[in-house]
Amino acid sequence: MAKFQPLADAVLENLNDGDVVAFEGFTHLIPHAAAHEAIRQGKKDLTIIRMTPDLIYDQLIGMGMVKRMIFSYAGNPGVGLLRRMRDAVENGWPQALELEEHSHAAMANAYEAGAAGLPCAVFRGYRGAELAKVNSNVRSVACPFTGEVLAAVPAVRPDVAFIHAQKADRKGNVLIEGILGVQKEAVLAATRSVVTVEEIVDDLNAHPNACLLPDWTVGTICLVPGGAHPSYAHGYYVRDNAYYIAWDKIASDREAFLSWMKENVLDATPEDFGGRVGKLRSAA
Repeated sequence: MAKFQPLADAVLENLNDGDVVAFEGFTHLIPHAAAHEAIRQGKKDLTIIRMTPDLIYDQLIGMGMVKRMIFSYAGNPGVGLLRRMRDAVENGWPQALELEEHSHAAMANAYEAGAAGLPCAVFRGYRGAELAKVNSNVRSVACPFTGEVLAAVPAVRPDVAFIHAQKADRKGNVLIEGILGVQKEAVLAATRSVVTVEEIVDDLNAHPNACLLPDWTVGTICLVPGGAHPSYAHGYYVRDNAYYIAWDKIASDREAFLSWMKENVLDATPEDFGGRVGKLRSAA
């Protein structure tokens, strides 16, 4: 059964140096507050996984926390590069970064395989693509029934997965609405999981086709209103486009980046996300 904890305690107990970790959200419900707490706690030597690494992964990389990233499509949505990621890859600042790049289809199937307890994902993909030339984890297998040659990639099985969701009830069940991405699969595939939520309620009032994570699938729940900002939370607040645009200039300079991170992350607290929620809701 899920337990309820402050975010700082949940990160301390569940995320260790050297872990394989996923902070998942597909444009929506990205767990920024959880990742910021990991930064404050100074976690190191992480392997980070995500279908669409954007600003939060740029911040993790720029703070020297990451040795390896498994991903598909990295970028600042609607703006351009992830400049801290590029600096790490091209110049080894603040440390070298190893990359394992996949397609969206491969990552989605790898999460599904991990959630199902399978060792790998087998699917139709990578036909005509050349990622296999630079990624030894893109392989092929022949179907034992038809002989068809299919792509295969290792299952994604994080040590810990962090996601953000709209609601949890007091029994520990979690409701996710809107664009789901692979949040459900990330939790089911991971050894440990932490879910930050906008609110904790007596009754989820879920509709019949809702995505529910039952309490026995979730490790820890943390109340963090506004915890997805600057991404959006369906039904609560909109995407903060100004933040994404501003990040390009902030991230383009090492000193500007470090100064911003100190002021807005290292010297902040999880409760600062909650302080934004009224403003975010009024903009929705």
